[in-house]
Amino acid sequence: MTENGRIRTRFAPSPTGFLHIGGVRTALFNWLYARKNKGQFVLRIEDTDEVRSTEDSVTAILDSMRWLGLEWDEGPRDLASDFGPYAPYYQMKRLEHYRKYSRQLVENGAAYSCYCTKEELDVMRRQAQLEKRPPRYDGRCRALSEAQRKRLEAEGRKPSLRFKMPEEGNTLVDDLIRGQVSFENKLQQDFVIVKTSGVPTYNFAVVIDDHLMEITHVIRGDEHLSNTPSQLQLYLALGWKPPRFAHLSMILGPDGAKLSKRHGATSVLEYRDQGYLAPALRNYLALLGWSTPDSQQLFGGHELVDRFDLSGCQKSPATFDPVKLNWMNGEYIRKTPLPELVRLADPFLRRAGIEPNGGPSLDKAIALEHEKYKTLTEIPGLIEFFYKPVEFTTKAKEKVLSQPGVKQVLLELAVDLDQAEPFTDKALEQRVRQFCSIRGLKTGQVFHPLRAACTGRTEGPTLFLMLEIMGREMVVSRLKSAASGLS
Repeated sequence: MTENGRIRTRFAPSPTGFLHIGGVRTALFNWLYARKNKGQFVLRIEDTDEVRSTEDSVTAILDSMRWLGLEWDEGPRDLASDFGPYAPYYQMKRLEHYRKYSRQLVENGAAYSCYCTKEELDVMRRQAQLEKRPPRYDGRCRALSEAQRKRLEAEGRKPSLRFKMPEEGNTLVDDLIRGQVSFENKLQQDFVIVKTSGVPTYNFAVVIDDHLMEITHVIRGDEHLSNTPSQLQLYLALGWKPPRFAHLSMILGPDGAKLSKRHGATSVLEYRDQGYLAPALRNYLALLGWSTPDSQQLFGGHELVDRFDLSGCQKSPATFDPVKLNWMNGEYIRKTPLPELVRLADPFLRRAGIEPNGGPSLDKAIALEHEKYKTLTEIPGLIEFFYKPVEFTTKAKEKVLSQPGVKQVLLELAVDLDQAEPFTDKALEQRVRQFCSIRGLKTGQVFHPLRAACTGRTEGPTLFLMLEIMGREMVVSRLKSAASGLS
């Protein structure tokens, strides 16, 4: 904790691509832990990868976080500005901090200049592989004399800076999820902390920033566990107290392989565009590697924050299950008030070319199938027959409308329903049943052609409520139009 006892967590993505499921799960857990403990949640952009970092990726990260409702207390506002007492929150704007502490490490004998070229390092790595040794740096520049350094610099070599890892003993990581994990120091390597370009590496910059920003808890994916001994040794060399670490379980695809783009959407914003609700995705992601003692699945309001605890995080890999996500999203859609659902569906309806234009109100049409939607993208397809000319499916034409006597049934229905009063579902059902009885027809001989003529489909919402929403004029017009197309 900080001096005032406040917990501070952070999410520190690298803007080298879009924010994916694994990354946003990490953001969510940090956000939940901070909110649960009335702490602060920091967003920091780790853009020290000069080649792959892009402004588009930064924008996508900020948009993804905002869409999911993971608001941050400190961090970037946009590409050009940020807010908070430890600004800037873009690493490339913090280079003076890294220069200061890299000089301190050199002066203390904890870091040294390395003049090895990429080609020499590649040879070193291949040789280690041939000898079945870990492909680690062999420390050849660790004890260079002043004369040796000057000779290498005279050759035009630009040095990187490496940190001296201890060669004996173990580094212990006290992990809040995995317990105590021990790393043999002799298996580690003297890692680069500043590249030849003068830009810091991840392992160095993250330690400096987490300390200066007073981060108390580092919650991240288990792929970072192997970086932790190097980072802990940096804290020790700088005389700083490290934060508490918690490494989240890996996320696997349904096939048991590590989750990747071949398992589905690669960007969080793709889930938005595929019609998932932000609260549903948050709920689902929270259950990837975490659970409550009673295995609760759905969390309303602030319940997710209230119930979150790192003790519920599991060590074993979590499996991303699209079927469960769809189920959960459907549950959230059913709980969404109709006016809000109409608002959320609006971009999907516009994309499908659906606007009322004199047809039924959208809220009535959408409400008709409220229990069926699993994603917002399904809404246009289920209600478009209200707003577009009828297009008959093959099944509607061949299995229903082509049956003997259907044309006459539709024409007589058009006349009968034109006189229906009131034009409401219960009254309509009673009238059409009476229509069947008078003519000695089974209900299926009338109900099915009625649906097919009005929607072009053989399946759909409750028939008579649908007719009420369509209204007399549309129903009668479609019955006559369908009949006119039959021989």
